[in-house]
Amino acid sequence: LDKLHMGWVFSAGIFGLLPGAFLGGLLADRIGRKRVLMASVALFGLFSLVTTMAWDFNSLLVARCLTGVGLGAALPNLIALCSEVAGPRLRGTAVSLMYCGVPLGAALAAGIGIADLAGGWQVVFYVGGVVPLLIVPMLGLYLPESALFRSIKDTPPVSVVQGLFRDGAALPTAMIWVSFFFTLMVVYILINWLPSLLVGQGFSGRQASWVMLALQIGAATGTLLLGWFMDRLPAWALSALIYLGILASLTALGLATEMRSMLVAGFVAGFFATGGQCVLYALAPHFYRPSVRTTGVGCAVAIGRLGAMNGPLVAGKMLALGTGTTGVMLASAPGIVIAALAMFYLSVRRNGSQAD
Repeated sequence: LDKLHMGWVFSAGIFGLLPGAFLGGLLADRIGRKRVLMASVALFGLFSLVTTMAWDFNSLLVARCLTGVGLGAALPNLIALCSEVAGPRLRGTAVSLMYCGVPLGAALAAGIGIADLAGGWQVVFYVGGVVPLLIVPMLGLYLPESALFRSIKDTPPVSVVQGLFRDGAALPTAMIWVSFFFTLMVVYILINWLPSLLVGQGFSGRQASWVMLALQIGAATGTLLLGWFMDRLPAWALSALIYLGILASLTALGLATEMRSMLVAGFVAGFFATGGQCVLYALAPHFYRPSVRTTGVGCAVAIGRLGAMNGPLVAGKMLALGTGTTGVMLASAPGIVIAALAMFYLSVRRNGSQAD
């Protein structure tokens, strides 16, 4: 596949996250976090396996889209469960511990690429399909339903408009959406296009895999440390640290010319970009009461996926026009500044949020 078609494949999976996140959050506030989580894990596991059997471009797009639906539905439920179990005082730490599994899984995928196993790229999707399907029965047996959901499940449901846009929630909701959109746009440009960008700069495919491994290790480290700092530092200070770190790492990725500096830049980019994304996930539940919490987080995740979907497409078009790595990285900077301003507002409002 050429770069333009690869951009569509990347974006198809992200597009599936949109309805998945919205519907997964909405259903979870009505029938329970656990049920929706089990169904969503089964869905993305099944279509990860179907990806290995795709027979043409269209079937590959469909498989990636439906995988995205399952992943999108799973994420807001995982966030809501973790935040409700931990409570406000340890919410950042709990969500970060949960979410660090994402970059660790991506690091495993990069490790499989480095190992150059006989099954090729399909091995990643075999692992990503079989393991979730094996986990589903364990979720049914051992995962408890949220106590907060059990306490409110018999109350009349709150409409999406009322829960997200009334009683002082409208401006925080808008700022959450802006932060999610631009932060995830940059994260997914890095995840989907960085290997190709590095090869275009003259690095080998194996070197690109090592940089991606460094990025995912940085992401796991940043997810844990920044989530821990969220429960201990002023939110505005953490916001400034995250977005200054993202800007610095994007500049370094665009300008680095040798392997050692590129590994460091990749690690720092993963640390702040994915780690900052996790802080957003931990911050969002603060602004919604339990009856609409998963819906609110799900809508924010869906808006973030709009940015994630557009990022790879825009990067693909820019590369087709010959802008190169530096052009793509520098073009991402204005979005990061906008996200930083929105997150700063959320940080100031955090102590006055309505969530339990």
